[in-house]
Amino acid sequence: MPALDLSAVELFHVCSSPGSGVAMSLAYLARDADHQKIEWLHGGIMKVLLDGDKTNGQLGMVRTRGSGGAAAPVHVHSREDEVFLVLEGEGVFWVGDQRQQVSAGGVAFLPRGLPHAYRMTSDHFDVITLCTPAGIEEFFRAAGWDLSKPKPPQWEITPATLAAAAARAGQQIIGPPLAEHEPSIPTDILARVTE
Repeated sequence: MPALDLSAVELFHVCSSPGSGVAMSLAYLARDADHQKIEWLHGGIMKVLLDGDKTNGQLGMVRTRGSGGAAAPVHVHSREDEVFLVLEGEGVFWVGDQRQQVSAGGVAFLPRGLPHAYRMTSDHFDVITLCTPAGIEEFFRAAGWDLSKPKPPQWEITPATLAAAAARAGQQIIGPPLAEHEPSIPTDILARVTE
């Protein structure tokens, strides 16, 4: 029997066709230049690698590169689980009452409904963030700046910008970014979570 010569796109269509027994989204293949670039916390650059439009809402994936000091406020997601894969650098991740240092090659799983925060502590970092289901990329787009557009000179991400974008995305910001040596999320901040 001769070998099949299918492109990746054709293979995905075959696998996802009715009766194939495999449920998949349509394939999405992109080059680095195709990814939307967003300025994010502390001047980091985030690339939207996959969003809900490309994955049928199943998965969102971004890659963020930046410098030390980038920190997210304490927040909780109601819609998605979040996974951080640290490719380069290191950071501190707080989840509920736990604090963990995560360095290159490490992974942090941040389930929905559990308050969490992070602070990148190395001079430079490179992190991939996966979210299931997709949707968090709309939060990043609303709070960050799309670098394909001219940026106003005074533009910055403010706590008010983050809070408004978070509320629209089903997230709740319950406290400020934590100091690097904070042993856990303070109980008074954890008590701010609303249903």
